[in-house]
Amino acid sequence: MLRLIVSAALFGALVAAGSWYVTSGSARITPDASTATAHAPWPICTTMTGPGAGADWAQLDPDFAAGKRALAAESWGAAITAFDLAILRDPTNADIQTDIGYAHARLGQLGPAMGHYQRALMINPRHRGARAQLGELFLELGAPIKAQEQLVALRVICLIPCEEITHLERVIDAETRRSTLRH
Repeated sequence: MLRLIVSAALFGALVAAGSWYVTSGSARITPDASTATAHAPWPICTTMTGPGAGADWAQLDPDFAAGKRALAAESWGAAITAFDLAILRDPTNADIQTDIGYAHARLGQLGPAMGHYQRALMINPRHRGARAQLGELFLELGAPIKAQEQLVALRVICLIPCEEITHLERVIDAETRRSTLRH
């Protein structure tokens, strides 16, 4: 009987500790529910949603929302300004890092773009959008082998076909055809 009481007490303590952990904020919730943080207990892959796409994160961070709207309007400088403000509040958000990298890349600022993509992948190595954008950047820098490495990484991350794989394959194929025509 004593063993049953002790077992029940231990089970109750475990349930209470789990409930406390979830409600105390120790489990970090990001604006985009599909975004994994560096502390995630299992690998989650994420993607950069389309520019201007509405989502719950827009209500959580007005600067992030303004940055997304600026991306949709192809106002790269305004996007960078807004994302810089959002990043001050959430420097470990891989989506913000990827989006600001994309805006820099569109302005031809390849060094800052590379830095933000690499930060996004340090935060979440399985971030599909960062991998695809980094692959494109490597092609712009004349490093097709490194672009292929990003494609391989995407194939590992996406167990089923995903739009990032299709997009990067298309970009790599187009660059390969251009390169063949030049020679």
